[in-house]
Amino acid sequence: MIPSDDIDPLKQPLLAHLAELRQRLIYSILAILIGFAVSYFFAADIYAFLVRPLAQASAGEHRQLIYTGLTEAFMTYIKLAFWMGCFVAFPVVAGQIWMFVAPGLYKNERKAFLPFLVATPVFFLIGAAVAYYFVFPMAWRFFLSFQMPGTTETLPIELEARVSEYLSLSMTVIFAFGLAFELPVILVLLARAGVVSAAKLSSFRRYAVVLIFLAAAILTPPDIVSMLSLAIPMMLLYELSIFGARWVERKRE
Repeated sequence: MIPSDDIDPLKQPLLAHLAELRQRLIYSILAILIGFAVSYFFAADIYAFLVRPLAQASAGEHRQLIYTGLTEAFMTYIKLAFWMGCFVAFPVVAGQIWMFVAPGLYKNERKAFLPFLVATPVFFLIGAAVAYYFVFPMAWRFFLSFQMPGTTETLPIELEARVSEYLSLSMTVIFAFGLAFELPVILVLLARAGVVSAAKLSSFRRYAVVLIFLAAAILTPPDIVSMLSLAIPMMLLYELSIFGARWVERKRE
């Protein structure tokens, strides 16, 4: 261990920041691990919640999810518990980030940044709710419509979805919608920092529409209903971001 007298005084603040960063990372990782443990205990309930839209879209038909690998169901539960653990631990992680960053900000900067920190999980929850309650029922009914009964000359086409594939698709769509709904938070924060302006966002609108539809086509299942279900809210959120940027500019002036 190097004696404290041999440490350059100019380097001590850096070492103090690194020590605090390590502490914040440890707290964040512990929060995620605790969230993972609790989520794994309730993994069956979380699974039932995510499968409910598919069961409701089946309209009373006998439906089951299968797994073809010996460890597939177990690893799916592990992935599901970790995903939910990160989601549950997000307020703690965000709080640790805030406690690390806040001492280096001025009072007016803290007051300006704190609303964005609060709005981030709120908009993510709104996007996740849109995916679960609005997109899932329509998308699953669309995919189930490709089933065909068998005849004397053809074989039936029936859905026998794997549990890992279904849950991966569900978690991906929920995360994509939650992330997409962060658009106004990011743009208004950039406007608050002076990186973008309401005028620039307005002039970029036509290109933003193309990028939004491209992102919606990549992030959603391959059907027009799901794509529009994400693209239309994102267009509205983009317009909301322009109003937010104008409000920030007026307040700054």
